[in-house]
Amino acid sequence: MYAVIKTGGKQYRVKSGDRLKVEKLEQAVGAKIALEVLLVGSGADVKVGAPILAGAKVEAEVVSHGLHKKLWHFRTQEEGWDRIRGHRQPFTELKISTISA
Repeated sequence: MYAVIKTGGKQYRVKSGDRLKVEKLEQAVGAKIALEVLLVGSGADVKVGAPILAGAKVEAEVVSHGLHKKLWHFRTQEEGWDRIRGHRQPFTELKISTISA
């Protein structure tokens, strides 16, 4: 069984036992959270919400918080100078524990 969840303005296809990195959540490590479910499916049997599927639930556990690898942003001007800036996006790693329809 799989589900499509929404968090941080993005959608993810998950199944039980998956680990995924999502936009940073303000939850403590070890906390259990419930995520918004857009779709639940198992083979040809698929249930779609409009937009949230009522009665469906995906539970996840917060495993860790961290920062992605650094991304470099280059900016060049016609006057002959360059600027280089780096950015590390924070994330929360989740482990999907249960999916129920």
